[in-house]
Amino acid sequence: MSSKYSSLIAQAPFLESQVENMGDSALVVSTRHSLGLMTLAARKAQDKTLALRVREQFHIDLPQGPYRAARGELAFAGLGPGAWLVTHEGGDRAIVDALTPVVSSVASVADQSDGYAVLRLSGHGVRYTLGKLVPLDLHVRAFGVGAVACTAVAHIAGILWRLSDRDDGAPVFEIAIHRSFSEYLWRALFVSL
Repeated sequence: MSSKYSSLIAQAPFLESQVENMGDSALVVSTRHSLGLMTLAARKAQDKTLALRVREQFHIDLPQGPYRAARGELAFAGLGPGAWLVTHEGGDRAIVDALTPVVSSVASVADQSDGYAVLRLSGHGVRYTLGKLVPLDLHVRAFGVGAVACTAVAHIAGILWRLSDRDDGAPVFEIAIHRSFSEYLWRALFVSL
């Protein structure tokens, strides 16, 4: 039986803009199509057991607070008490399939790869541009490498984290927002330039 939805094909966010690397040294914007995302939430009173299992299996200490811990292609970003956003550079279901059996008795895992859109922003002018979009102090002393914030991004809910600086010393940030707001964020970003 054919469904009226059988011909629907998922599209990457920011597709209309067709941007993979746009900008100059002041601001470089790139889409993160291959980034896998999932949420991890500890069950009641299971935080320590969850942290132990993640450390044993993936050799990463779960951050306690708004920080990001990474090893190889896998990273855990603290979103709040007992909650993390997990990112994987491969973008496939392999990490969900690897994580779920390890933590299923102490935490819930939900694949968010199709639910979020992620942009990477870098360059020497990135703080100026982001300063128009987020109500945060992005100075290195206030928001250093590894910092994470659940915040408003151009008046919509988003998650912002800071990665290691580029080789030329320019800061690098990533923003995750719900996919349905990707066009809105794209327009807001370029209005703020």
